[in-house]
Amino acid sequence: MKKIGFIGMGNMASAIAGGIIKSGFIEGQNVYAFDIDQTKLSKMNDEYQIQCCSSESELVDKVDLVVMAVKPNIVDGVIAKIKNNMINKAVISIVAGYNNDKYNELLLPATRHLTIMPNTPALVLNGMTLFEKENSLTKEELEFARAMFSSIGEVVILPGYQMKAGGSISGCGPAFVYMFIEAMADGGVSLGLPRDVAYKLASQTLIGSGMMQKETGLHPGILKDQVCSPGGITIKGVETLEENGFRNAVFKAIKESN
Repeated sequence: MKKIGFIGMGNMASAIAGGIIKSGFIEGQNVYAFDIDQTKLSKMNDEYQIQCCSSESELVDKVDLVVMAVKPNIVDGVIAKIKNNMINKAVISIVAGYNNDKYNELLLPATRHLTIMPNTPALVLNGMTLFEKENSLTKEELEFARAMFSSIGEVVILPGYQMKAGGSISGCGPAFVYMFIEAMADGGVSLGLPRDVAYKLASQTLIGSGMMQKETGLHPGILKDQVCSPGGITIKGVETLEENGFRNAVFKAIKESN
């Protein structure tokens, strides 16, 4: 079993680490982490029994695969400290803006790397992870990475030039979805529903609708039409959404997130 190390333990890294442990892909004792915020490490250790490290160098020396999960503004500085330690190691990066070309510049040739874009639903084993097609992992390492992220959701491989566009949907999209859930629930509360019931109805409706489209492969417009009876209440709601620019707002949100 490979040992996996996370440099940085923010929300996304915690979701990935927690997800791969919960899925049974790896045991907590084979997951290592370093973060300058010790409270984050303590929380993950308490919940998943991971191995906490005192420095980036200590972590790299103990693992086979490094997950780079720090903020973009400190990546260069972190790599400068551990570049020599990462010779003949594999790196998976979740850092926004750091693609294959960027890591070719930063890392030594003997360090293999892959850039990905995951999302936080990985924690509940329903993540969506994008892999950049251009990478230098070995075939075995790439298969391991795919198995790792498949254990916490779906994996799609995209050419580098499509990664930002894909990330606008899967990476930024959860925030938009949560806003939609909140708005639907607020509408329900305004009609007299208890808040917890409204959230449950909205969330499960979204989950079920997403699975319906995914499993059937039908165009979303067809599925929408199947719910809209002539002169019924649903088509009146659709009309209201159209009048208020619902689809255009979502369209622009994705474009602006690119």
